[in-house]
Amino acid sequence: MTLLTAQSVPHNYPRHYLPAQTNLGDWSVVEPFLKELQTRSLHSPIDLEKWLKDLNELEQALGEEGSIRYVRMTCKTDDPQIEKDYVNFLEKISEPSKSLFFGLLKKYWESPYRSFLNEKDYFLFNRSVENQLALYREENIPLETEIEKLSQQYQKLSGSLTVQYEGKEQTLQQMGRYLESTDRQKREEAWRLTSERRLKEKDKFEDLFDEMLKIRVQIAKNAGFDNYRDYIFRRKERFDYSAKDCEAFHESAEKTIKPLVDNLQKKRAAQMGLSTLKPWDMSVDPLGLAPLKPFENTDQLIAGCETLLGQVDPEFGKNFKSMKELRLLDLDSRKGKAPGGYQVDLEEARIPFIFANSVGVDHDVRTLLHEGGHAMHSFAWKNISFYPYRHAPMEFCEVASMSMELMADPYLSVFYPNPKDAARSIIRHLEDVIVLLPWIATIDAFQHWIYTHSNHTRQERSDYWVSLRKRLGGIDDWTGFEEVRSSLWHRQLHIFEYPFYYIEYGIAQLGALQIWKNFRQNKAEGVRLYKQGLAVGGSQTLPEIFKSAGIHFDFSLKMIEPLMAEVAKELEQQEKIG
Repeated sequence: MTLLTAQSVPHNYPRHYLPAQTNLGDWSVVEPFLKELQTRSLHSPIDLEKWLKDLNELEQALGEEGSIRYVRMTCKTDDPQIEKDYVNFLEKISEPSKSLFFGLLKKYWESPYRSFLNEKDYFLFNRSVENQLALYREENIPLETEIEKLSQQYQKLSGSLTVQYEGKEQTLQQMGRYLESTDRQKREEAWRLTSERRLKEKDKFEDLFDEMLKIRVQIAKNAGFDNYRDYIFRRKERFDYSAKDCEAFHESAEKTIKPLVDNLQKKRAAQMGLSTLKPWDMSVDPLGLAPLKPFENTDQLIAGCETLLGQVDPEFGKNFKSMKELRLLDLDSRKGKAPGGYQVDLEEARIPFIFANSVGVDHDVRTLLHEGGHAMHSFAWKNISFYPYRHAPMEFCEVASMSMELMADPYLSVFYPNPKDAARSIIRHLEDVIVLLPWIATIDAFQHWIYTHSNHTRQERSDYWVSLRKRLGGIDDWTGFEEVRSSLWHRQLHIFEYPFYYIEYGIAQLGALQIWKNFRQNKAEGVRLYKQGLAVGGSQTLPEIFKSAGIHFDFSLKMIEPLMAEVAKELEQQEKIG
């Protein structure tokens, strides 16, 4: 394993403001640049735009420094020095810089030359700046740093969990492969072992979240909001939809999609000859076929995804190959590594990095394709000159990733030469799409309740979670494992680290299914529209970005029903093959 460093990343976009070798981990080096920008005299609109470019350069350089330290920390959560480097950046660079960056936004907003800038070009940026200025409270800066440090502790705790099984120490991610075993006793053993291991840390997870909740409530109060939900909707700049829209999505998921989930699970139980499904019966092939084995090692996973992405579009394959050559992939599961998977942008180099925990199962292919979609998004917007417009809203970022998973389906022979195996993978994926939407509604509704009932007890929180699983979950039987079910939310890192970042997956999944529909009707045109949407970055409003990709920004019932019908139709076709 080679850890990411600033020196290992090629920088093809030269600096014009900061010296090439600037120690961005030293406050005595960083602070003078912030103060120079604050005190610089501006005498014309040209001066103001040059000042903005210099500010953007500093922002992206600091962003990359923070991202590299975060990547290193998640890759080795058990390394004290790497942990210290990350925490030091949070405390000594990120925190003290926030008040100065606020001063710079205020300087921009109050500049007499701002009104001379092209209104159309700067509309979205001005809207964002105005929102940030309205929400800013200096007393929230140290509180946000505390949240980031608690998030790091969540990563560390989650990454430390291992069990002894089959004579060796294994991470909980590695244990996931046994849930696909056709030996039901082995599945149950593995499930019980990992669940019991998590329960041993139940109080630690609850303590962490209680502290996060307390701080977030105070942040919202400081900013003048009645609750953290309303605050974070403004903070996330959700200008195009509201909490009521999200609640309508929860209801649609319950009424329209949950019945589909129930039917899928009834069918699974019948295929397996079971009267009830237990939690360890949900990942195995229902017909008793051996688990899919798409690859033996991560080198094969990387080579296969490079080929597959190239078949979707040659440019995608070329981009992925460059990531492999630059060592921008860390995919093995190992002790001391944080759980999950993510893609992060190295802002200054304008290239992506992918993190995952691969153990040799079908899900690993999907994860890499998903994060690969995010990576292709990064490559698409890298030449947007105005830094604030490079990143699309998360509701479309997830369209980029989920669409890639769906568009890859026709080319799975790279991993599965037998068409029946490819069909099994596609069936599993489409079933997961159906199951995911009510889960998204669960996670989102849970957070709506948590932050609008912030004085709740732990027992009330647990009870509400269970009520949501009964409302939006499937027919799987948790008798005897009620404590496990009541704490399942501990596994959802978004609840701890990225509050209210989950409904985006629901909105995006419906967008991705529209991309998939276009792709199925005309591959070349579908890919062209997809790439066109990616290239917009964040330079348009959310509905306009969706339109650029040839799809509609709509997560209402009228959009959900026909898309679910399309999925059901394709499932039927694949079942004939598999």
